[in-house]
Amino acid sequence: MSDKSDHSHTVHAHADHGHSHHGHHHGHSHHGHGHHHGHHHHAPATHGKAFALAVALNLIFVVGEVAASFMSGSTALLADAGHNLGDVLSLLLAWGASVLAARPPGPGFTYGLKSSSILAAIANAALLWVALGAVLLETVQRLWEPAEVNGPMVMLVAGIGIVVNLASALLFAKGSKDDLNLRAAFMHLMADAVVSASVVFAGLVITLTAQNWIDPLTSVIITIGLAWGSWDLLKDAVKMGLLAVPRHINEDKVRTFLGEQAGVEAVHDLHIWGMSTTESALTAHLVMPQGAPGDAFLRDISGQLEQRFGIHHATIQVEQNADDCRLRS
Repeated sequence: MSDKSDHSHTVHAHADHGHSHHGHHHGHSHHGHGHHHGHHHHAPATHGKAFALAVALNLIFVVGEVAASFMSGSTALLADAGHNLGDVLSLLLAWGASVLAARPPGPGFTYGLKSSSILAAIANAALLWVALGAVLLETVQRLWEPAEVNGPMVMLVAGIGIVVNLASALLFAKGSKDDLNLRAAFMHLMADAVVSASVVFAGLVITLTAQNWIDPLTSVIITIGLAWGSWDLLKDAVKMGLLAVPRHINEDKVRTFLGEQAGVEAVHDLHIWGMSTTESALTAHLVMPQGAPGDAFLRDISGQLEQRFGIHHATIQVEQNADDCRLRS
């Protein structure tokens, strides 16, 4: 659609499951907006049953593990219990966020509450580090004064922990590939399984050697390892909160793709960000001297942005003269 008069056309294109909507025309200055919203993304799975089962399993185990840590005198078990408690809280956070993210948009929240999943991912990572700090403090004190440890009891309880954590992690294995929030839950639980395995090993060594200092040393190694392993998660979550380009999207490739479209002379004011831990959005200005080409062009671009780059919400503004745009960048 070319615009040769002083009055311009604002074109809205929706690509939803192959259905097209007619363009709406408003008196505006040489702008064509293309909006693409894939509605199959608007109701993310809340994984309610998986969360409920994982929370219940871990909560029961935490209570038993804390009791066992005092009975056996093991700080390694206490470290494991502290991390497991952190997991229960983080699972509750992630669950609440996934429920909020599934709510439809409403007055005052035009994107709905999708970004609550980003807040939960940040809170989860921060919570893990607080729990690790508390355990490290207790462990360092025990290093100077090792308590007598009941090795067989430590091995038994930590062995149960491996089963509980692996079973819980498997509940989120599938969803963790596409959702940072679920990846946080999955990583916490997998880390717990590794922690429990190392506690079993420590219990075995203590049983064989009667060297009680092995227990707090194991706890220190576990804590440092978990902090190291969760650093990427914290970094990703904070970057999402700062509206960074999601890690799975290559900004340069998106810019090149838009610039290669027929009739496009330049691309500017390109923004790509995560709306939630599963959905991405884009806005861009395309300079097209021949004017807005129509709904089909915008629908095609939006569809390709979703298919090729995983961008679910694309808003394209078409301009005939870039010099007129005050947002040029």
